[in-house]
This record gives sequence, structure tokens and C-alpha cells, in this order.
Amino acid sequence: MKNRLRALRAERGWSQSVLGDQLDVSRQTINAIEAGRYDPSLPLAFKIARLFGQSIEDIFDDQD
Repeated sequence: MKNRLRALRAERGWSQSVLGDQLDVSRQTINAIEAGRYDPSLPLAFKIARLFGQSIEDIFDDQD
């Protein structure tokens, strides 16, 4: 699944570790989501959307 997580994180100057800490997940999880190797659970997707003040659809794109 494509996503804008890396760009949103970079806009705020956050490292993967900082974002992971805010979401209670590991840096490796953030890396895997950004690389498209892991699709977050629905609760995690909601946490990400709330943190960035955007809708899930604005961050994640399920179109290939």
C-alpha cells in the first residue's frame, strides 16, 4: 500500500524513532510501513491519521 508517511514525518523533522515513540510502535515498524512492506492495522492507521490531523485516505492509498 502506498502512503505519504515518510513525507509527513519529514515535514515535521521527525525521525522514524520519534514517530514510533509517539505511536507506541518500533522504528522498524515505521520503516516497514514507509517502504510499503507492512500495512498498519486499522487502529494504528487511525492513530497515524489523528497524529497528523488528516484522514486515513489522505495518508494511505490502496490503489496500485
